[in-house]
Amino acid sequence: MKLITQNSEKKAQSVFNFLGKEKNKRVFSTAFICALLFFTINLISAQTDDMKDNYKAFNASGHLKNMHTWHGFVVHPGAVFATSLEYNSRNEKFTFGVWGGASFTSIDVVNKNTGENVSANYKEFSIYTVYRFSDTFFIEAVSHNNYTGVEERGDKLHYWSYDKTQGYNFVDINFGYNITPNTLLYLATIVNGGSGDYEEQTDGSLKNSWTHYFEVKSKVWEKEDSNLSLFAGGAWSFITDKTFYTEGAGNLINVGASFGKNINLGNYKMPIEVTAMWNPEKEITVLQLDITLF
Repeated sequence: MKLITQNSEKKAQSVFNFLGKEKNKRVFSTAFICALLFFTINLISAQTDDMKDNYKAFNASGHLKNMHTWHGFVVHPGAVFATSLEYNSRNEKFTFGVWGGASFTSIDVVNKNTGENVSANYKEFSIYTVYRFSDTFFIEAVSHNNYTGVEERGDKLHYWSYDKTQGYNFVDINFGYNITPNTLLYLATIVNGGSGDYEEQTDGSLKNSWTHYFEVKSKVWEKEDSNLSLFAGGAWSFITDKTFYTEGAGNLINVGASFGKNINLGNYKMPIEVTAMWNPEKEITVLQLDITLF
């Protein structure tokens, strides 16, 4: 009986330790979002918008896409409408915004209670902020909130939940540096794991992988209002044997080209971008069309 009691105490302590780590992560994520909101509100309050100049603090955009891809992933394979709303500081150094997407088509997800396939539309509401130290260097933080199929698969939707096993929220910190006017180096790091970005240990504990993603994108051709860019990106982790993007510790996952131009509709110029993307690890090749409506 004494041995059984000791084992039970050890198991209980392991559970408490795991719950404590998850609680600390939720506190960190909540504090992160609150800090961004507080910083933005103070910036807005500190600036007086002079109606005589051309400064516009707020901006919105709308995009129509035949699919949605991200870092070598096909996030949704069907037509999507995406929009954003953002605040920009007068000196153009700081941006705070929200980005959302909703699909016209659905995908199948498995309901864990019935085992049946049910239809779910793509839904996302993400929060981002950017600070530009100069014309060539910036830092960016994004809270990705893709809650596609959460309720359809039998889970309860908690928008502000960052439980890594629930599978739809995570935060990354990113850096961008233009080594030339036409070439951008971009490094993204998923902070403290999240949304499946972990490795299960032999004792049942979950180890965060802290995935890194690095991409080089360069404009190689331009004429009038048309241009062509080439890009290549890979993911890796120094911590675990898998990453958020790959099955192994690292791989090349995002290779392709983007062609952009303006379509003239009377006096209105509609920007479009066509991206050919190849993920050699997952053997995925797609052609994405992105139309900027406003």
